[in-house]
Amino acid sequence: MHKIKNIAIFGGADIPEESDLYKEVFAVAKLLGEKGYTIVDGGGPGVMLAATQGAVAGGGKTLAVTFDPKNAPGFEGRYVKNQTDQEIKTTNYIDRMYTLMENSDCYVIFKGGTGTISEFGTAWCLARLYYGHHKPFILYGNFWHEIIDVFYKHLQMRNNERDVFKIVGTPEEVIAAIDSFEFEAEQNAKAHFHQDLGEEKAFML
Repeated sequence: MHKIKNIAIFGGADIPEESDLYKEVFAVAKLLGEKGYTIVDGGGPGVMLAATQGAVAGGGKTLAVTFDPKNAPGFEGRYVKNQTDQEIKTTNYIDRMYTLMENSDCYVIFKGGTGTISEFGTAWCLARLYYGHHKPFILYGNFWHEIIDVFYKHLQMRNNERDVFKIVGTPEEVIAAIDSFEFEAEQNAKAHFHQDLGEEKAFML
C-alpha cells in the first residue's frame, strides 16, 4: 500500500506561463496526476498554477491551501485562475506553509524566491527533526547540487541530512524518486514517512 498519496509542489509565484520552468512544472504535475497522486499547492500563480493545471490535465485531484492577506503587496495571495477541487483557507503565512506540509506526504520543490527558500528550509528542518519518520522531498533542477554543496561547505550540516531528499531533472525522475522513497520505507523498520504524527504545528510558536 502506497504511503505517498498527496504531493505538495513548491516554487516561485512570479513564473510566466510561457517559461520553460512553467512547462516543466506542468509536465511533472500532469505525470503525477496520471499516476493517481493528489497535487497540493498554495493556490497562487506561477509554479502553483502550473501544478494545478498539470494535475487537472493528468486527471488528478487538486488541493489548494490559501492565505490572502491585506496590505501585503509582496505576497501573491489567492489567484482566481487557480481553481482546485478543494481549498483550505488559512489565517497567516506560517499556518499556510505548515498546512501545506501537513496535507502532503512528499514535496517537490522547484526554483523560486524567498518564499520557496522558507518552504525548502522548513521541509528540510522537519525531515531532520523526524528523521526515520520524516516526509521526504524532491529538489527539481540540477542547480540544487551547487546550492547543497555550498551549504555543506559553509554551514554545520549532518551527513544523514542528505538522505531525506533527492535531486532530479525530469518528470520521470520525480516518479523514480517517489518509488525509491516508497521502497526505502518498506525496507526500513522505522518507515521514512510519518504516518500518524501530524505534528508539524508542534514546532510553531
